[in-house]
Amino acid sequence: MAGPHDTRSTVDLGAMLHLRGQALEKGAPIALPLVSSSMYHLPGLPDGSAAYGRADNPTWEHLEHMLSHLEQAEAISFPSGMAAIAAALFATLKTGDRLLIPSDGYYVTRRLSDRFLSRLGVEIVERPTARFSEGGFEGFAVVYLETPSNPGLDMMDLAAVAADVRAAGGVTIADNTTMTPLGQRPLDLGIDIVVASDTKAMGGHSDLLMGHIASRRSDLIEAMREWRTFSGSIPGAQPAWLLHRGMETLDVRFDRMCTSAQILAERLSALQGAPKLRYPGLPGDSAYVLSQKQCLRHGFLMSLTFETEAKAEAFINTCALIRPATSFGGVHTSAERRARWGDAVPAGFVRLSVGVEPVEELWNAICDALPD
Repeated sequence: MAGPHDTRSTVDLGAMLHLRGQALEKGAPIALPLVSSSMYHLPGLPDGSAAYGRADNPTWEHLEHMLSHLEQAEAISFPSGMAAIAAALFATLKTGDRLLIPSDGYYVTRRLSDRFLSRLGVEIVERPTARFSEGGFEGFAVVYLETPSNPGLDMMDLAAVAADVRAAGGVTIADNTTMTPLGQRPLDLGIDIVVASDTKAMGGHSDLLMGHIASRRSDLIEAMREWRTFSGSIPGAQPAWLLHRGMETLDVRFDRMCTSAQILAERLSALQGAPKLRYPGLPGDSAYVLSQKQCLRHGFLMSLTFETEAKAEAFINTCALIRPATSFGGVHTSAERRARWGDAVPAGFVRLSVGVEPVEELWNAICDALPD
């Protein structure tokens, strides 16, 4: 276990599994029912009862109960990670505000900011993750950050940034997709809003699109909940049900993925002729000290940089236990060459997401696929 804390001392994961079960009446189903109704029986005045499917859904409520327990903060679910990101940004920014975002973070966040927020009069400023604090945070209404960065795996000090932004009068939003609340806890470090794509490790089975936000500030939660209701950016009942089921095995899957990633990274770093490797759990990595300080695990993502695009593609496409795919965090180990999406990385850069395969089988398959 990396970092100074055990995840179990932070979140009671056993209680999370039984949140629904503790309130069941005799004869009730243990598995969460899937409710897809758009209308509810509503005689008389609403009086706080469920009224309409754009604002109310029992399946969401149980999912958000679990998410809130995991984040130890109020959580709201969304139909994708980008829907959660959009809610956080549009609910906190107005014309004339300045937004600071990472230049090396998830590229769709940058595109959303450039193509839509800038048209509404929001000034967008970008800085690289490794030098994010240079220049300070005065004058920024919102500071959006992502650590480790996707795909480069650079890191920034969450607690230091959160404190500096708060002192400057701004709001912080942290994308915690790559680490999940079991690997890193931004809210505990002073961040105002956490966003995540639950399409990735939280769901874990590559069969849903979902996202969530969490915050301990009631004013921000209310603003983002209103955004969801008024914009119609609501999750479907089926994906919400799938995410609830996936989260019941998150602890087991995340532990296996992170443990395997650490083993693979250590072996690859010692392998003569292996491609250039980045993994925050290696003592020689530039992010290692900070990862030890603020993370509970070092994660399941690593990067391999091959000499050429052809070698990178050959590795991805010939490894029997790697699926070529553009997402990550699933039970299947997956990889992709990120330059194809325009990320500022070498042509031979590969993001590798370690799955739950037996680590020795995975190691052998990786070795077989590495170029001579």
